[in-house]
Amino acid sequence: MYYKFNEQTLLPEKVKLTNKSLLGFGAAVGLLLVFGFTSNPANEVQNLSQEEKLIVVREYNEFSETKLIEKITELNFKYPYIILAQAKLESGHFKSTIFLENNNMFGMKEAKLRANLAKGTNRGHAYYETWQESVIDYALYYSSYLRSINTEGEYFEYLRQNYAEDPTYVQRLKQIISKQDLKSKF
Repeated sequence: MYYKFNEQTLLPEKVKLTNKSLLGFGAAVGLLLVFGFTSNPANEVQNLSQEEKLIVVREYNEFSETKLIEKITELNFKYPYIILAQAKLESGHFKSTIFLENNNMFGMKEAKLRANLAKGTNRGHAYYETWQESVIDYALYYSSYLRSINTEGEYFEYLRQNYAEDPTYVQRLKQIISKQDLKSKF
């Protein structure tokens, strides 16, 4: 049994199916199937030339601070503005050799005791195929060592004791956060 909504009475009404209504229904389903399959993004990618595929990959891998903020947000870090400040400080505001050659924006060394995405070591630091892998690797580090951090203060204290050799590291992070108003970006 099929029903149709009556806009005047605001009630559903029984509909008697005829050959004509079945034909219309079949045509509508057929159109949905045809357009549904042809608009499939996987089909669209398959129809791209090799050059177009390379352009899409290059644009995806191209770094921007906006893309970094989106990735940090996607990974759901507890204090994302600290992560962004670390990326800026560790990468020399995205201009250091380690960042440019290794796609390593956090100055990470190749991990030996935890899961990681590093492809190896170059210039004494881990190197990654893409900058996104560097962010994901930091997320793995974070989940291994920082998951029990409950406050911003605890986070900064951990970084001061365990992350950087520079005794002014936390102070420099706080300056970047404040001067560039990084909290407002999240």
